[in-house]
Amino acid sequence: MTKSEMLKAIESAELVHLDQMQKIIAAISGEKVEDPTALGKMECECGIWFYSNEVMLKKILSVQLFERLDKAHEKWHQEYVYLYEMFFKEEKKETLFSKIFKRKIPKEHYDKAKYYYEELQLATDELLNVSLSAKRRVMALPDTKFEELKA
Repeated sequence: MTKSEMLKAIESAELVHLDQMQKIIAAISGEKVEDPTALGKMECECGIWFYSNEVMLKKILSVQLFERLDKAHEKWHQEYVYLYEMFFKEEKKETLFSKIFKRKIPKEHYDKAKYYYEELQLATDELLNVSLSAKRRVMALPDTKFEELKA
């Protein structure tokens, strides 16, 4: 993996989680959401890339930064589970009426969803913050470091 490929992969991982935040807003608003992010940290697009490249990432980023990313990513998925269960776990059987009109969620679910969303936003902010540190680290390294790892 080249330096630019790694930067693109980190940015792609960020976008996956930001995209899911938009899907959650849509779900809270009563819209049907297709293809939610996987529940487990190792099953989402970010996790598949992250954990399949663990050895290389530890060499490039350092073990400490890798572990910070891992913890932030795990925290994101721990917070996400509440919203996943609320909106995506089992798509309820849709009636013709619910297909035509937006789904309305009960007020108590709406308040709970808002709270969970705020907690997930904090986890997202932390994940993006650590991700920024990873991008800075990658940008600071010479291209030769990536070439050495290819060999």
